Amino acid sequence: MVRTATAAVEPATAKGRATRRRILDAAAALMATRGVSEVSLDDVLTASSASKSQLYHYFPDRSGLVHAVIDEQRTRVLGFHQPHLDGLATWEDIDAWCAAIISAQAGVGCRGGCPLGSLANDLADRDEPARRQLSAAFSDWQAMLAAGLTQMIDAGALRTDADPDSLAVATIAALQGGLLLAEVEHDTRPLVIALTAAVAHLRCYATTPPD
Repeated sequence: MVRTATAAVEPATAKGRATRRRILDAAAALMATRGVSEVSLDDVLTASSASKSQLYHYFPDRSGLVHAVIDEQRTRVLGFHQPHLDGLATWEDIDAWCAAIISAQAGVGCRGGCPLGSLANDLADRDEPARRQLSAAFSDWQAMLAAGLTQMIDAGALRTDADPDSLAVATIAALQGGLLLAEVEHDTRPLVIALTAAVAHLRCYATTPPD
C-alpha cells in the first residue's frame, strides 16, 4: 500500500481508537457525499463531535486526513469484494458477485457510486500522492479479480488463453462506468447493463459456450 509522508497516528488505547474512528467515519461520509474539496476540517469536527486538538492529534493536517480516508475506503471496497472474488470457480460465482454489487447499490438508492472512484475523480489531477495511493488501491482490486479469474482457469471454467489481468481491468472499468451512471440516474439499470456486458465479454473465454 502507498504510504504518505503525513501518516496518521494509530491510537494506543481503546478510547483513542474510538475517537479516531469517529473522526475518520465522519470525514469519509462527508467526502463521499459532498466531494473532498467541499469538506472542511470544521465540517468534520462538527459531524464527529471531536475537538480540534483530538483531530490534530490523530491526523497531522487535512492532507493526512484525506489520505487516511483513501486507506479507509480501500479497506471497505476491497473488503466487500474479497469474499466474492477469493472463491471464484464457476460462472455462478461471477453471477453471485454481480448480484451482490447490484443489491448493494439498490440498498443505498444508487447514491454515492464507488467510494474509490469518487475520490479518484476529486483528487487524481491535483494531488499526486493521493493519485498514487488510489492507483495502488485499484491495482490491488484488479489483482484480486485477476486471481479469481486464474482460479476459474484452473477450475476449467475459463480457457487457458484468457488473460486474467486484462480481463480484470476491462471488468472493473465497466463496473466503474456502471456505478457512475447508476449514481447519475439513481437507478440500477445502467449498472446492470454494464455488468451484463462485462460478463458477456468474460464468457467469450468460457470453455463451454453459454446456453
